[in-house]
Amino acid sequence: MSRNIQKELPGLVTVVTVHYQTPELLRKTVESFQRWYPSIPYLVFDNGSSPDSEKVLLEIEMPGLSEWGQSAEGGAEVLVHREPSNIFHGPALDKAVREMVFTPYVFFLDSDTETQTPGFLEQAIEQLEKDPSMYAAGRQIRVNRRGFKDPDGFPILLTPYLLLKTDLYRQFSPFIHHGQPGLKHFYEAQQAGYRLTDFPMHDYIDHLWRGTASKFGYRLGLRGKWDFLMNKLGW
Repeated sequence: MSRNIQKELPGLVTVVTVHYQTPELLRKTVESFQRWYPSIPYLVFDNGSSPDSEKVLLEIEMPGLSEWGQSAEGGAEVLVHREPSNIFHGPALDKAVREMVFTPYVFFLDSDTETQTPGFLEQAIEQLEKDPSMYAAGRQIRVNRRGFKDPDGFPILLTPYLLLKTDLYRQFSPFIHHGQPGLKHFYEAQQAGYRLTDFPMHDYIDHLWRGTASKFGYRLGLRGKWDFLMNKLGW
């Protein structure tokens, strides 16, 4: 008998969305995903937003539940973690996976996305389960050691829509505050013999590219400027 991954999804995967100061975009992200996948546990990691975001956070949160469970209507609970201050995107993803996710898979979904059609989670999980060396699935690009696109570089996966095996994630360096948070992480995973699956998440999910970064920048500081300069110089 073939396995029905669709029915198993609530116990297989947790969605994690990091949010900072874009509540209306967050609302669309959560609602559009849950339209197709209402039973999958969903964690919103609020990254120290101002009180202006609280109204929307309360609206999408299921009240009265302190641990993962089902709502009275049968849908999955949406948990909101409120971080006291902004620890930035990559470290927030890392903290969520290491401390708050208890399923075999975790799916990162940016707060400025809109899920258009279902089927991607089932297909991506099926691909990863075919081979133990398959670690993660998402849109793949090649980058150089500083994280800039380079056709001769090594492959990484983009974080706006990214499926990972939870336990394997914890074996490698954390995602960091960087334009490519998983740069070192994915390099280490591949050096250890694990493979990345290039999966067309963008065929199912519209990434608006107008979330936190467009409003507040990446805030990468001097290190980001240094990497940009060194990359332009070819170093």
